[in-house]
Amino acid sequence: MSIPQPPNEPALIRTETRESLRNQGISQTPPQMDYNYPDVGRPADPVFPEEYTVETSTGLVPERTLEQIRSRQSRPPSSSESDLEKSPEKAEFVTFTLNDPENPFNWSRVYRWYVTIIASLLVVCIAYGSSIVTGGLGLIEDKYHVSLEVAILTCSIMVCGFAVGPLLWSPLSEIIGRRPVYIISLALYTIFNIPCALAPNIGGLLVCRFLCGVFSSSGLSLAGGTIADIWNLEDRGMAIAFFAAAPYCGPVIGPIVCGWITVGTGRLALFFWVNLAFAGAMLVLVGLIPETYAPVILKRRAAALRTSHNNPNIITEQEKSTPTLRDIVRTSLIRPITMILTEPVLDLMCMYIVLIYAMLYAFFFAYPVIFGRLYGYNDGQIGLMFIPILIGAGVSLLLTPYIENQFRRICHTRPPVPEDRLIAALLGAPFVPISLFILGATSYSHIIWVGPASSGIAFGFGMVLCYYAVNNYIIDSYQKYAASALAAKVFLRSGGGAAFPLFITQMYDRLGLQWASWLLAFIGVGMVFIPYTFYVFGARLRARLNKD
Repeated sequence: MSIPQPPNEPALIRTETRESLRNQGISQTPPQMDYNYPDVGRPADPVFPEEYTVETSTGLVPERTLEQIRSRQSRPPSSSESDLEKSPEKAEFVTFTLNDPENPFNWSRVYRWYVTIIASLLVVCIAYGSSIVTGGLGLIEDKYHVSLEVAILTCSIMVCGFAVGPLLWSPLSEIIGRRPVYIISLALYTIFNIPCALAPNIGGLLVCRFLCGVFSSSGLSLAGGTIADIWNLEDRGMAIAFFAAAPYCGPVIGPIVCGWITVGTGRLALFFWVNLAFAGAMLVLVGLIPETYAPVILKRRAAALRTSHNNPNIITEQEKSTPTLRDIVRTSLIRPITMILTEPVLDLMCMYIVLIYAMLYAFFFAYPVIFGRLYGYNDGQIGLMFIPILIGAGVSLLLTPYIENQFRRICHTRPPVPEDRLIAALLGAPFVPISLFILGATSYSHIIWVGPASSGIAFGFGMVLCYYAVNNYIIDSYQKYAASALAAKVFLRSGGGAAFPLFITQMYDRLGLQWASWLLAFIGVGMVFIPYTFYVFGARLRARLNKD
């Protein structure tokens, strides 16, 4: 028989006890915060850092019970657990329940791979949009009567938007969720392709391209988080490998597609109409995916429980403090910049990524010079020369399962360290300078096109392995502030990608086809030592140099 409740009193609901929490693995020592623990509104010393990853039988964990488990001083024997759980001044934190269908970790493996592929395709779509103009720079020069440098700026300006946008989208996603941010930003990105196609002058095109970069950058800044939302640490690496290939493969498709649009139609506007269709399709696919960010899922659940049980104490730990605008600015803008200025380990790893990303964009403007000058190829034929880069990236993905199996074996024998993530970079790093040495050595008219084109295979193979390894290394090294560290990486990477195209053509004109490539290769040789040094001495360097 159920016990009747007094009128106007909320029904009592079951919450976790100390015994049930210990059975769920809640120990006296709080664990390290998960990579996706919210940056915005984060308590200085959270009492329940595993709130978003643990599952409990009732879905409610009394704050006071947690404090008792994690307090050095045990409570008096006379205290009653039920009294603690009903204490009105203490919160009841919401968690996922056992086998909770709303917990992204409980989604089927097939569906999680579907989400991973959609997130990766989104990054491909955005990166593709940044490079479409490289397939028809001559069309921009002719239509707007501008120099080649200004035409190239239409590519660089969108990449600059990639650096600015994440400062807005990352904190906003922690407040309202990833799905609303994707829908809002991608809708604006899709719409702003229209004025790009219809721009009456170069100023209007540059402004709209920059705004396209700002709005589309949500995919670049949130897709990695979406993948981390649905995969645990041991399985995350393989999914991240697909994500790592996307921002490098996407720009390669741009000149392939738009080069043939130039040859076939000569219509610059068609570049942007095709991009609008691609972006619109991705908007629909991404919009159909449910929310993946656990803190927002639980925040919505807590709001529903507060209403249904008339209990204002049912919250998530993040909701205990409401972030101010100053807190948001400090988290999303000041902290990444501060980390750039004070974290040498992060700077070196980011500079390595900047170099590789910038070299990729350098290829977009080196290939037209090499293949146009030596072989007289048109824009469509030059675009085909980028296919080997895609082949190299595909080969790297075939190697990734072996690397991930190695990491799993390490996880089963000992706690992994960030340096374990660098194995892929050790394999891939030498191939970046090797590719540029090949490009320079084969840039002669008496050598058939296969020579310089084949350099792309080595570059695609090396760049994906290095980016995938370094991305995981940054996450594991700065787990508490991983979001800020990755924001710093995106900021620096986009800066390099925007700057390199502006002088690559002039560099090849001044130094010649061979020495321009070899100069980049020698820089790459110097940077190869970064992953090897950190693999051997990384633990000591992080202990000495990291401030956090």
